[in-house]
Amino acid sequence: MILGGFFDPDKLSKDLLTLQKKLQDPEIWKDHKKLSELNKQKTVLETKVNEYSDIEIKISDIEDLVSISIELNDTDELKNQGIALAQLNAEIDSLETKKYFSKENDTNNAYLDIQSGSGGTEAQDWAEMLYRMYMRWSEDMGFKVRIEEYSVGDVAGIKSVSIHISGQYAYGWLRTETGIHRLVRKSPFDSGNRRHTSFAAVFVSPEIDDDIEIDFDMSQVRIDTYRASGAGGQHVNKTDSAIRITHLPTKVIVQCQSDRSQHRNKAQALSMLKAKLYELELKKREEENELLSSSKNEIGWGSQIRSYVLHPYNLVKDLRTNVETGNTIAVLDGELDQFINEALAKNL
Repeated sequence: MILGGFFDPDKLSKDLLTLQKKLQDPEIWKDHKKLSELNKQKTVLETKVNEYSDIEIKISDIEDLVSISIELNDTDELKNQGIALAQLNAEIDSLETKKYFSKENDTNNAYLDIQSGSGGTEAQDWAEMLYRMYMRWSEDMGFKVRIEEYSVGDVAGIKSVSIHISGQYAYGWLRTETGIHRLVRKSPFDSGNRRHTSFAAVFVSPEIDDDIEIDFDMSQVRIDTYRASGAGGQHVNKTDSAIRITHLPTKVIVQCQSDRSQHRNKAQALSMLKAKLYELELKKREEENELLSSSKNEIGWGSQIRSYVLHPYNLVKDLRTNVETGNTIAVLDGELDQFINEALAKNL
C-alpha cells in the first residue's frame, strides 16, 4: 500500500510501544518538561497510527461493497462507492503531504497575522480579502479559529488582524504562507476604474508550549492599552481592555482584544509575542544554515511569495514554486492546497 512508504506503520507501532513503556517509568513523572515532551510525541504517533488504520479500514470496506454491488448488479451502490473512493483519495493525498511535516513545531497550533501594506484603502481591502481567504481555508480544514486582534480600515477593509488557528498540524500547514501577497485589479474605490497594485504581509508563527522558555527583558517591552475597535463581529469585544505590546529591540508588535479582561488580554499578548520571537529565532537559525549549505532560497518576512491578478486576466501564481491557476475565485474562497502542498514538497 502506498502509504506504507510514508508512514511505515510497523515502525510507528513499535515506536509507540517503546514510548508507552517510557511513560510507565516513575522517574519520568518527576521531570515535568520531559514528561510533556514524551506525551506530545505519543499524541503525534497515535494520530499517525490511527490515520493509517482508518485508511486501511475504509479501503477494505469499499472493496467489500464494490464486490457485493457487482454481484448484485447494483449500479447505484457502485456510484456511491465511486464517490467514497474519490473522498478517500483526497484523504490519502492529505496524508501524503504530511510526510513533509518534519519541523519541530509542525504539529502545533498557529498564529496568523495579516498586515496591510502602504496604499490606504486599497491595501486595507486586500488585507480583508486575505483574512476571509484564510478563514475559509481554516473552516474547510476543520480547524478552530479565534480572533485575537482586528483593526478596521479607515474607509474599508482592515489595517491588521491576528488569528489563533488550532488543530492538528495547523502550523505545519500554514508556515509556508509567510511573506508578501500582491494583488493586481481594477480598483472598486477608484472613480476612474484604474488598475491598482496592493500588498499585504502575512506572518505565521507556532503556538509554543509553556515549557519552552523565551527570555526577554520586560524593560525592553512597551505595553499600551486602547479601546477595541470595530468590526470583528461577535468575536471582538468593544471594551477599553485591548492590549498592544511592542518588543523594542526587534520592533515586533502584537495586539490582543479578544477578552473583556485586560489582564487576560495582556497574558495572551505576551504568549503571542513569545511565539513571534521564537519563530524569528528559528528563521534566523535556518538562514544561517542556508548560508552555510546554500541548499535553498531564502524565504523571509519581506519576500513576495504570491501574486493574485484579477485584471487584465485571472491568474494566481506562486513565485517560489511556479504553481499557478486561473481560478482566482476558488483561491480567494480558500482553496490553497495546491500552493501549500507544493511549497511543503519543496521544503520552503
